[in-house]
Amino acid sequence: MNWGLVISIIDWVLFVGVAFTVLYLLFFAIAALFKRKDRFPEPHKQNRILVLIPAYKEDTVIENTVRTFLQQSYPRALYDVTVISDHMKEETNQRLSKLSITLLTPDFEQSSKAKSLDYAINNSGNFKRYDIVVVLDADNTVEHDFLYNINKAFEGGSFIIQAHRISKNRNTETALLDAIFEEVNNSIFRLGHICCGLSAALVGSGIAYPYQWFREHVGQTYTSGEDKEFEGMIMSENIFVDYLDDVYVFDEKVQNTNEFNRQRRRWLAAQYHSFITNFYRFPKAVWTRNYDYADKILQWGMLPRIIMVGIIGMMSVLLPFWDFGAAIKWWGAALLLIFVF
Repeated sequence: MNWGLVISIIDWVLFVGVAFTVLYLLFFAIAALFKRKDRFPEPHKQNRILVLIPAYKEDTVIENTVRTFLQQSYPRALYDVTVISDHMKEETNQRLSKLSITLLTPDFEQSSKAKSLDYAINNSGNFKRYDIVVVLDADNTVEHDFLYNINKAFEGGSFIIQAHRISKNRNTETALLDAIFEEVNNSIFRLGHICCGLSAALVGSGIAYPYQWFREHVGQTYTSGEDKEFEGMIMSENIFVDYLDDVYVFDEKVQNTNEFNRQRRRWLAAQYHSFITNFYRFPKAVWTRNYDYADKILQWGMLPRIIMVGIIGMMSVLLPFWDFGAAIKWWGAALLLIFVF
């Protein structure tokens, strides 16, 4: 067997995948430098908003989240907060029931955020009319003008809106790493994209949907990566996802390595599940000029950054012992990736 040829093929196959990902990240990292100014006029209408907060065993944080959210500057009569208490303690539910919210207590055999959202919509009551649904995580907090800014963007023509999720804790090395990754993602996959006229990526919370659209589609989500499922439906319908870089949602970051790794494995599984179930639609998306959908499929199919960094590090260290010249391109990719981040 010609081992030189085999190693050369492996080298170039890996490099092509890595080079594409690095150049993709570089393009949108540069695009993110051209930040847009607020382009929404003052709204002439105040919409009715339903805020959904799924909470699975979130006894330690949920009460603070709800109390903070009830301090919105938006008219209290125009928004309702619904907490979906999934396997939380009875004493937590009793404290929540005393607040000015709707408390739902489903008893799922197998819990998921998608099930909680679907349950909430089906039990929100048909006697109230809503215009917007906002989805938050149980540990999220927001500024007092959050709903005002969501309504402003909605009235300004944005159909689906992703707010800027940012860390509220950096108290451990893992939390700091998680916070850095979040901001890299915000820059490349959200701000950089909308600066190029492409849809922003959803991030799981701090999202606003039109109520009727959400009601019609939430029942079609089944996995723990419901945001990826929503993205597939949104992009297939050629709907633009806007991003509000100056509207913050403060998110609790994971504080230990085990939780961090578990979270990344779950996200990676959701990403590749989305790619496998959507990749065959890529040619049609390009042909019909649905560039948001085509771009999203490319995103799902790209190498995860942790794996990519591992490949670059391995090839940069090992390849010089076989072919010094072949290693130079890997050193260049490493430097370019550092520049991107």
